[in-house]
Amino acid sequence: MLQFEKKTEAFIKKHKLVEKGDYLVAAVSGGPDSLAMIDFFITRKEKYEIQLAVAHVDHMLRGEESKQDLLFVKRYCEEKSIPFHSTAIDIPRKMELDKTGLQETARTYRYQFLMKVMEEINANKLMVAHHGDDQMETILMRLTRGATGQARAGIRIRRSFGNGEIIRPLLAVSKQEVEEYCHHYQLEPRLDPSNKKRDYTRNRFRLDVLPILKEENEQALEHFQRFHDDLTEDEDYLQSEAKVLFNKICQVNDNQEIYLDIPSFLVEPLPLQRRVIHLILNYLYQYKTLDILAVHTDLIQQLLRSENPSGRLDFPRGLKVIRSYSSCRFVFNEGRELHSPYYYELYEGNKVVLPNGGSLELRQTKDLLIKEDANSFLLDGQEIQTPLIIRTRKPGDRISLKGMEGSKKIKDIFIDQKVPLEERKIWPIVVDHTGKILWIPGLKKSSFEGISQNSHNYVLLYDQTQTIYGGRMK
Repeated sequence: MLQFEKKTEAFIKKHKLVEKGDYLVAAVSGGPDSLAMIDFFITRKEKYEIQLAVAHVDHMLRGEESKQDLLFVKRYCEEKSIPFHSTAIDIPRKMELDKTGLQETARTYRYQFLMKVMEEINANKLMVAHHGDDQMETILMRLTRGATGQARAGIRIRRSFGNGEIIRPLLAVSKQEVEEYCHHYQLEPRLDPSNKKRDYTRNRFRLDVLPILKEENEQALEHFQRFHDDLTEDEDYLQSEAKVLFNKICQVNDNQEIYLDIPSFLVEPLPLQRRVIHLILNYLYQYKTLDILAVHTDLIQQLLRSENPSGRLDFPRGLKVIRSYSSCRFVFNEGRELHSPYYYELYEGNKVVLPNGGSLELRQTKDLLIKEDANSFLLDGQEIQTPLIIRTRKPGDRISLKGMEGSKKIKDIFIDQKVPLEERKIWPIVVDHTGKILWIPGLKKSSFEGISQNSHNYVLLYDQTQTIYGGRMK
């Protein structure tokens, strides 16, 4: 038995990649790697008690050669009586329309087709033919580029995909062992001449770097795989802890913006801090974080630790990271106004629901012993003219504070109370019908608060339990 076969069988067994009754779709390009993979499984179809199908994508990048690749794989499947599914996708045209690079575009549309095939035939696993050399190249490229977290571990052995999963059964074998398998079984795969060009970063690592490492240590591939396994296990544990922390200190609102509570974040160990940041970025970028490097994580941590209570970062694809006092906001399209200025009239017995989710209610009361707190305001019916006005702040607004002489700008009160800039835009201001500013709910009361022994009195109640902004959600 060849080393390719011994190692692959052991790898499948160790990681339980294949189980009785699996229906596997093999992504086969016609090159040595994928051809060796499907041939290996065809000869062990009865042993593993599995079903097999093959899927092939012509990316229309090499003209007639691409067509011949498709026909080659089709003939092979016909000879082996394996179901064959194929498609041709004009990747150059898709790149032009989507404004994306070659590798990203080809991968996106290739996997869309592979998922479609799996759904159509009710397969539960997709096999792709990444091998050990691919793993070494990926780890080296990502470390060189400055990747963080799980990305440093390289290619995952398995991951969820659609209603099933992707598995990579060849990660234990080298490129040389793949070629030995093809030669031994006379497979004569198709060869892509672009793999020899040094125009691509991966090819430079493959042709120039890996040979040196293998010359230094013939067990280099095994050591890289051990590095992958150890780092993946460590990351899986730390990620689970980080998810618990994320749910404690982060809030996601209906606009898919994330607010992080900075004091709660800073008391946690640095490894968890970094991974919470990764979770935030993965959530917002929908796990398409190729543009996010260690430097971005460092910049966020610097912003959160800074003595300056405010600041902002501009990240790839329009993501904004905005700090305001004890809260940090992560948002795309930050220029969009969250809420417009508002103006409501409030009559006795009615309630106004505010854009931030809170509410204000005006009730008549004869109870002269009502408990005074920051969320209630007592009004003398003889001194105050209804309906009350609930509005946003205007430039120059001033309030005569209860227990103090003179008046103070509401803008200065917001600053003193460390109210984030976005919250100031929609914080309610209560005014009577003549324009007197009575109350900044939850913050400051005016000298107009009071009740009379001989008239109808009112109580204004503020419910802020649904406030959506970070650091103030209760």
